[in-house]
Amino acid sequence: MTPRKAISLRLDPAVHDAIARWAEDDLRSVNAQIEVLLRDGLCRAGRLPGTTGQLPKRGRPPKKPPQQTET
Repeated sequence: MTPRKAISLRLDPAVHDAIARWAEDDLRSVNAQIEVLLRDGLCRAGRLPGTTGQLPKRGRPPKKPPQQTET
């Protein structure tokens, strides 16, 4: 998986509240909702790079099976 870039983002509180409500409706985190909105805007403007990876799958990652120890 490609490393994710962490950024600091300042938003008007009303904009943040609207995004938070939308994210809750879509069962996403606010961070994931912002990424969806940014990707959608980039795609509509024809500026989404072709090398952009897919969004991570929603939900919890699968549990790794326990490692077996040799005796």
